[in-house]
Amino acid sequence: MMNEQDVVTLIVRHRIKPGVDLAYEQWLRRTTQVAASYPGHLGVNVIRDLDRFVCVLRFCGTTELQGWLDSSDRKQLIDEVMPLLAEGDQFEVDGAREFWFTPGQILPPPRWKQACITFLVILPLSMLVPLLWRPAFQQWPWLGGFVPSNVVITLSIVLLVVYFFMPRVTALFSAWLEGRSRT
Repeated sequence: MMNEQDVVTLIVRHRIKPGVDLAYEQWLRRTTQVAASYPGHLGVNVIRDLDRFVCVLRFCGTTELQGWLDSSDRKQLIDEVMPLLAEGDQFEVDGAREFWFTPGQILPPPRWKQACITFLVILPLSMLVPLLWRPAFQQWPWLGGFVPSNVVITLSIVLLVVYFFMPRVTALFSAWLEGRSRT
Protein backbone atom coordinates (compact mmCIF):
# COMPACT_ATOMS: atom_id res chain seq x y z
CA MET A 1 0.00 0.00 0.00
CA MET A 2 1.37 3.41 -0.99
CA ASN A 3 1.89 5.98 1.73
CA GLU A 4 1.85 9.74 1.06
CA GLN A 5 5.41 9.88 2.44
CA ASP A 6 6.55 7.52 -0.36
CA VAL A 7 5.54 10.02 -3.04
CA VAL A 8 8.50 11.58 -4.84
CA THR A 9 8.24 14.81 -6.78
CA LEU A 10 10.20 15.85 -9.85
CA ILE A 11 10.18 19.59 -10.42
CA VAL A 12 11.24 20.61 -13.93
CA ARG A 13 11.84 24.26 -14.79
CA HIS A 14 12.06 25.44 -18.37
CA ARG A 15 12.46 28.95 -19.65
CA ILE A 16 11.71 29.03 -23.35
CA LYS A 17 13.14 31.20 -26.07
CA PRO A 18 10.90 33.90 -27.59
CA GLY A 19 8.52 32.74 -30.30
CA VAL A 20 8.61 29.00 -29.56
CA ASP A 21 5.49 28.83 -27.38
CA LEU A 22 3.45 26.62 -29.69
CA ALA A 23 6.30 24.18 -30.36
CA TYR A 24 7.10 23.94 -26.65
CA GLU A 25 3.46 23.39 -25.68
CA GLN A 26 3.16 20.59 -28.26
CA TRP A 27 6.35 19.02 -26.90
CA LEU A 28 5.01 19.38 -23.34
CA ARG A 29 1.71 17.66 -24.20
CA ARG A 30 3.59 14.76 -25.78
CA THR A 31 6.00 14.55 -22.85
CA THR A 32 3.27 14.47 -20.20
CA GLN A 33 1.49 11.69 -22.11
CA VAL A 34 4.69 9.63 -22.32
CA ALA A 35 5.50 10.22 -18.61
CA ALA A 36 1.95 9.18 -17.66
CA SER A 37 2.54 5.80 -19.30
CA TYR A 38 5.41 4.99 -16.90
CA PRO A 39 4.79 2.79 -13.85
CA GLY A 40 4.17 4.70 -10.65
CA HIS A 41 3.29 8.01 -12.34
CA LEU A 42 0.70 9.77 -10.14
CA GLY A 43 0.10 12.99 -12.03
CA VAL A 44 1.52 16.23 -13.32
CA ASN A 45 0.82 19.91 -12.75
CA VAL A 46 2.07 22.60 -15.11
CA ILE A 47 2.40 26.22 -14.12
CA ARG A 48 3.10 28.79 -16.81
CA ASP A 49 4.19 32.34 -16.21
CA LEU A 50 5.13 34.20 -19.41
CA ASP A 51 8.21 32.36 -20.74
CA ARG A 52 8.65 30.02 -17.75
CA PHE A 53 7.13 26.60 -17.28
CA VAL A 54 7.27 24.64 -14.06
CA CYS A 55 6.21 21.02 -14.33
CA VAL A 56 5.60 19.06 -11.14
CA LEU A 57 5.52 15.31 -11.74
CA ARG A 58 4.71 12.92 -8.90
CA PHE A 59 5.69 9.27 -8.71
CA CYS A 60 4.77 6.68 -6.09
CA GLY A 61 8.43 6.05 -5.18
CA THR A 62 12.06 6.74 -5.98
CA THR A 63 12.45 3.54 -8.03
CA GLU A 64 9.56 4.55 -10.29
CA LEU A 65 10.85 8.10 -10.66
CA GLN A 66 14.34 6.85 -11.44
CA GLY A 67 12.82 4.62 -14.14
CA TRP A 68 11.41 7.75 -15.81
CA LEU A 69 14.61 9.80 -15.34
CA ASP A 70 16.81 7.06 -16.82
CA SER A 71 14.44 6.18 -19.67
CA SER A 72 15.43 6.49 -23.30
CA ASP A 73 12.04 8.17 -23.89
CA ARG A 74 12.90 11.03 -21.52
CA LYS A 75 16.42 11.39 -22.93
CA GLN A 76 15.02 11.63 -26.47
CA LEU A 77 12.37 14.17 -25.40
CA ILE A 78 14.99 16.34 -23.65
CA ASP A 79 17.21 16.24 -26.75
CA GLU A 80 14.21 17.43 -28.82
CA VAL A 81 13.35 20.35 -26.53
CA MET A 82 16.86 21.70 -25.88
CA PRO A 83 16.83 24.03 -28.93
CA LEU A 84 13.66 25.66 -27.55
CA LEU A 85 15.06 26.36 -24.08
CA ALA A 86 16.76 29.59 -23.01
CA GLU A 87 18.40 28.09 -19.91
CA GLY A 88 18.52 24.33 -20.47
CA ASP A 89 16.72 21.53 -18.64
CA GLN A 90 16.64 22.33 -14.93
CA PHE A 91 15.15 19.84 -12.50
CA GLU A 92 15.23 18.73 -8.90
CA VAL A 93 13.83 15.77 -7.02
CA ASP A 94 12.19 15.95 -3.61
CA GLY A 95 9.45 14.45 -1.48
CA ALA A 96 5.86 15.48 -2.15
CA ARG A 97 5.55 19.27 -1.89
CA GLU A 98 3.07 22.03 -2.28
CA PHE A 99 3.51 22.85 -5.95
CA TRP A 100 2.36 26.47 -5.68
CA PHE A 101 5.34 27.32 -3.56
CA THR A 102 8.24 25.64 -5.36
CA PRO A 103 8.84 27.31 -8.75
CA GLY A 104 11.80 29.50 -7.84
CA GLN A 105 13.09 27.97 -4.67
CA ILE A 106 15.23 25.16 -3.32
CA LEU A 107 13.45 25.02 0.06
CA PRO A 108 9.71 25.53 0.38
CA PRO A 109 8.69 28.47 2.58
CA PRO A 110 7.38 27.82 6.08
CA ARG A 111 3.79 26.61 6.17
CA TRP A 112 2.62 29.75 7.98
CA LYS A 113 3.81 31.85 5.02
CA GLN A 114 2.07 29.48 2.60
CA ALA A 115 -1.12 29.85 4.67
CA CYS A 116 -0.84 33.67 4.64
CA ILE A 117 -0.44 33.83 0.85
CA THR A 118 -3.25 31.33 0.29
CA PHE A 119 -5.54 33.32 2.63
CA LEU A 120 -4.60 36.55 0.84
CA VAL A 121 -5.67 35.05 -2.49
CA ILE A 122 -8.77 33.10 -1.42
CA LEU A 123 -10.44 35.61 0.93
CA PRO A 124 -11.25 38.29 -1.67
CA LEU A 125 -12.29 35.64 -4.20
CA SER A 126 -14.63 33.98 -1.69
CA MET A 127 -16.42 37.32 -1.28
CA LEU A 128 -16.36 38.45 -4.92
CA VAL A 129 -17.12 35.26 -6.88
CA PRO A 130 -20.56 34.62 -5.26
CA LEU A 131 -21.55 38.20 -6.09
CA LEU A 132 -20.51 37.75 -9.70
CA TRP A 133 -22.53 34.54 -10.00
CA ARG A 134 -25.65 35.97 -8.28
CA PRO A 135 -27.32 37.19 -11.55
CA ALA A 136 -26.92 33.71 -13.09
CA PHE A 137 -28.35 32.08 -9.97
CA GLN A 138 -31.35 34.43 -10.08
CA GLN A 139 -31.96 33.82 -13.78
CA TRP A 140 -31.66 30.02 -13.49
CA PRO A 141 -33.11 28.96 -10.13
CA TRP A 142 -31.97 25.34 -10.54
CA LEU A 143 -28.36 26.64 -10.63
CA GLY A 144 -28.94 28.70 -7.49
CA GLY A 145 -29.73 25.69 -5.29
CA PHE A 146 -27.40 24.97 -2.37
CA VAL A 147 -25.31 22.21 -4.00
CA PRO A 148 -25.15 23.54 -7.61
CA SER A 149 -24.29 27.08 -6.51
CA ASN A 150 -21.55 25.85 -4.15
CA VAL A 151 -20.10 23.63 -6.88
CA VAL A 152 -20.02 26.55 -9.36
CA ILE A 153 -18.56 28.99 -6.82
CA THR A 154 -15.93 26.56 -5.51
CA LEU A 155 -14.91 25.49 -9.02
CA SER A 156 -14.59 29.14 -10.09
CA ILE A 157 -12.42 29.98 -7.08
CA VAL A 158 -10.19 26.91 -7.49
CA LEU A 159 -9.61 27.57 -11.19
CA LEU A 160 -8.87 31.25 -10.59
CA VAL A 161 -6.47 30.43 -7.74
CA VAL A 162 -4.57 27.64 -9.49
CA TYR A 163 -4.36 29.03 -13.01
CA PHE A 164 -4.31 32.77 -12.51
CA PHE A 165 -3.73 34.26 -9.07
CA MET A 166 -1.42 31.89 -7.17
CA PRO A 167 1.43 31.81 -9.72
CA ARG A 168 1.41 35.62 -9.90
CA VAL A 169 1.04 36.23 -6.16
CA THR A 170 3.81 33.76 -5.25
CA ALA A 171 6.06 35.50 -7.80
CA LEU A 172 5.13 38.92 -6.37
CA PHE A 173 5.87 37.80 -2.79
CA SER A 174 8.82 35.56 -3.68
CA ALA A 175 11.37 37.57 -1.67
CA TRP A 176 9.21 37.34 1.45
CA LEU A 177 8.43 33.65 0.84
CA GLU A 178 12.11 32.82 0.38
CA GLY A 179 13.07 34.64 3.60
CA ARG A 180 16.79 35.15 3.18
CA SER A 181 17.48 34.36 6.85
CA ARG A 182 15.74 30.95 6.71
CA THR A 183 17.84 27.94 7.68
